[in-house]
Amino acid sequence: MSPRDYDEAGDPVDLGALTGLRTGKRSFYPAYVRSNERLERAVEALDGISRALVRGAEGPRALVEAVVRAAAEHLQARWLLLAIADGTLRAARPRFLLLTDDRLIDDVAHLSIEMREQLDMARMRPWEIATQPQVPGLVRAPMTLDGEPVGAIVARPCPALEVATTDLAVMRVLANQAAVALYNSYLFHATTQLRGRTEQLSEAAAKQARDLAARNAQLAETQQRLFAAMQRQALDDERRRIARELHDSVTQSVLSAGMTIEVCRAELATMGPQTAEIADKLAPAKDLTRCAVERLRAAIYALHHSSDEPPAPLPVMLERLSTVHLPSDLTVDVQVRGTPMPLPPEAEHSIVRITGEALFNAASHAHASRAVVRLVYAPDGIMLTISDDGTGDPAQLRRRMRLSQVANPDGRHRGLANMLARADELGGTMTILRARAGGVMLRVAIPLPVAVTGGGTDGHP
Repeated sequence: MSPRDYDEAGDPVDLGALTGLRTGKRSFYPAYVRSNERLERAVEALDGISRALVRGAEGPRALVEAVVRAAAEHLQARWLLLAIADGTLRAARPRFLLLTDDRLIDDVAHLSIEMREQLDMARMRPWEIATQPQVPGLVRAPMTLDGEPVGAIVARPCPALEVATTDLAVMRVLANQAAVALYNSYLFHATTQLRGRTEQLSEAAAKQARDLAARNAQLAETQQRLFAAMQRQALDDERRRIARELHDSVTQSVLSAGMTIEVCRAELATMGPQTAEIADKLAPAKDLTRCAVERLRAAIYALHHSSDEPPAPLPVMLERLSTVHLPSDLTVDVQVRGTPMPLPPEAEHSIVRITGEALFNAASHAHASRAVVRLVYAPDGIMLTISDDGTGDPAQLRRRMRLSQVANPDGRHRGLANMLARADELGGTMTILRARAGGVMLRVAIPLPVAVTGGGTDGHP
């Protein structure tokens, strides 16, 4: 059989073009066998490449080990080195791996001089491997990624192995695929780490949210307790103020009346039998004054004890105020219009104090027998009015209120200045008018939302 034959058209056909071999009849079969062996080795190498590359999920080192073993098996190498160039694939580990005598080495101290030279070239000058011709006895394949050299595979194959062009092609394929797989493995593990970090952050955020919710609940409970304490303090302040007023004015007046009666009885007893009879008639008056003083002292003692009322809305606080703080017989009617809405504790405290001041003045100074407290809730503000049927003069009170704005008030009318100051702190206004019942009507207008300023004003009328 001749190396050349003819096709159906009669043109000569080159046998080498059909088989990839250029040989005569006597050497064709051995060459065909060698070519078939190379093809089988190439297929085995590609199969080894595929098995190596799918191990990327196990981590970069497992991938490098699999690639090194597949390449060494294909070349029947005495040693094979895979190295990553400096400054590339920064997260890839290990940076190099050597397989020799079925041992994997990643320590430079265990490398021979020849191995170190090839390692230095792959690390620092990988482009030379891609551009320079092959060195006899060595097989070098560059690792490229996006057209840039990122390392190399260098091997010393078995001397009996005839390295063909297909072997070099297989090594280049393996090196390039290893570079891509290393990069993908890095991305995979980086994503896994980010996912784990994200889960940790999510757990931490959820824990912080739970802690924040618990702290918010504690804060809400603390605010509720503070609000309750401020409500109790508002009533307690009124009690103490009334107790001071009873002690400083009413009790002293009753004691003075009793002492005056006793002096008169003593003088009448020295004037004769007729006046002595009159003195005897004053004895019950003395006993009445003593009884009044004892009752006043009992009332003062009771007023000085703190209240234990539970927290309540502002209308309920005004109801309680109307029953606990008055020093005389005064009937108070509390009326609420509109939909009650929660206010800042400082605002409710000031409204209670203003109401208490006004009711005390109506009972103590205007000698009123009836008072009406009206609280009106509107979308844009709150209106508080306290009206009585006493003897107070609105014009005189307005004059005193104007004077209190330019001078420090003193005496028993200091409460009027306190009420005006509290209204100002709430951003509102206070006016004094004539009530329909004939007495005084105090009107306080507070806009919404309430802006509390200042630290509050304490005092007594």
